[in-house]
Amino acid sequence: MNKIRVGNAPCSWGSLEFDGLGGEGIGYTQMLDELVETGYVGTELGDWGFMPTDPEALRAEMETRELTMLGAFVPVALKHEDSHAAGEKACLKVARLLAEATEAAGESHRPFIVLADENGSDPVRTRNAGRVTPEMGLTDEEWPIFARGAERMARAVRGETGLQTVFHHHCAGYVETPEEIARLMALTDPALLGLVFDTGHYAFGAGDRREAAVLEGLDRFADRVQYMHYKDCSTTIAAQSQVESWGYFQSVAHGVFCELGRGCVDFAAVTAWLRGRKYEGWIVVEQDVLPGMGAPKESAGRNREFLQRIGL
Repeated sequence: MNKIRVGNAPCSWGSLEFDGLGGEGIGYTQMLDELVETGYVGTELGDWGFMPTDPEALRAEMETRELTMLGAFVPVALKHEDSHAAGEKACLKVARLLAEATEAAGESHRPFIVLADENGSDPVRTRNAGRVTPEMGLTDEEWPIFARGAERMARAVRGETGLQTVFHHHCAGYVETPEEIARLMALTDPALLGLVFDTGHYAFGAGDRREAAVLEGLDRFADRVQYMHYKDCSTTIAAQSQVESWGYFQSVAHGVFCELGRGCVDFAAVTAWLRGRKYEGWIVVEQDVLPGMGAPKESAGRNREFLQRIGL
C-alpha cells in the first residue's frame, strides 16, 4: 500500500497569517512539542518569524523532534502587478530558508512554497466568504495579472532553490470557488504551479456541503493536486454563516472548520481517492482557529485518532 504520512500546521494552534486578530498566541516550541505528542511527524513553517528564520536553528528544531518540514504559506496580493516584485522577494526569502534547512538535514521530502492570495485583505471577499458571486471576482483584465504573478513566484522559487510551488485556494481570497480555481489552473503552466487541495476551504468556498462535492473537486483538479490539507467544514456553522451573513473571521470564530469527522468532508473517501491515485505525499491536518481559541492540543489528538481509525 502506498505510503501517506501525516503532519499538522501552526494554524491549528492559532498561528494565522492575518494581522490584528488579538488573543493570546502559543509559541512555536509549545506548538511543536504538542504536535509531536499528539502523533504527527511533519509540520509547516507558519508565518515568517513564528519559527526560527536561521536555517541551522530551524533544522535543529526539526531534528530534535524528528519532524519533517513540509512547506510554508506565503500570501501575495497577486491582483496588483505592483505587488509582484515584493511578493517574489518574500517567496524567495522563505524558499531559501526551507531549502537550506532541509538540504543540510538530508531530507528526502522537498518542502513546498504554498502560494496564496493576500486573503482577508479585500473587504467584499472577506465579508462574503463561503457565498461569493461571480460579480465579486476578478475582472477579465485582472485574471491574467493574477496568473502571471503566480507563475512569476513559482518560476523564481524553482530557479533559485529548486522548490516546487503549489497554490492554495482559500476563502476570503480571490481564488475561493471551484470556478475560480479552474480559471487560475487554466491560465497557469502545470509544470510551474501545482495545487494544494484543502478539503475544508473547498467545501466552504464552494457553498456545497454534499459529501460528494470534495471528491468531485479532486476529480476535476486531479492533474494539478500535489499536496493535501485535511480540513473539515461544519455543515451547521456554514449554513448559519450563510443565513446570518457572517464574515470570514466570524465563521472561523464560530468553528466552521471543526474537528475532523464532525463536518461534511468524507475523509475515508478522500483517502481512498488518494490511494487510488497512488499518492505518496503528505497530508497536513489543519483546523484553523483564532489565537486563544479552543484547546489545540486536545483537538489535534482527536484529529489524529480519527485519521488512525480510517487507516492513516
